[in-house]
Amino acid sequence: MQRKSFGQMACPIARSLERVGEWWSILILRDALHGLTRFDQFQRSLGIAPNILTRRLDALVEAGLLERRRYSERPPRYEYVLTARGRDFRPVVVALFAWGNKHFAPEGASVLLVNTKTGDAVDPILVDRATGSPIKEPEYAFAAGPAASERTRRKYASANRATVPGKQDSITADGKRTARKRTAK
Repeated sequence: MQRKSFGQMACPIARSLERVGEWWSILILRDALHGLTRFDQFQRSLGIAPNILTRRLDALVEAGLLERRRYSERPPRYEYVLTARGRDFRPVVVALFAWGNKHFAPEGASVLLVNTKTGDAVDPILVDRATGSPIKEPEYAFAAGPAASERTRRKYASANRATVPGKQDSITADGKRTARKRTAK
């Protein structure tokens, strides 16, 4: 059975899952973020079958997350190096790491994220770049963006009315909030 493709969906989460939603892909990116670049390194780290690793690496190269570079002519050998797009996946890995440690490590953390200068363990959070405030409900909510379909606009308008009473604002292409003209009822 062919799985459904999310690549053409308007949702940024669905489009992202199209590129990295298969669990081996996320683990390969995790290892690449730790400095692994060669096929045998990934295979040893993950215990993954060679045919599956080949397919996953090819898909990550096609998605622009890894770049394939030849490092040996005879025999021809390649390494897989993170692209800027692949390096931008780091916050996702950090968020999954923190979530997994919080909810799925009853025996305690087997891996910590530490400050390299102090050696202190850190608890990562997602923050608003503009204000430095933690992104949490109800202060932050998803809203329809400038390229949203009418269906998406309706979906987020009804969801946001429940969490932000009286708000009927929209988001402009540059991310600014603009108030819609309110009509009397």
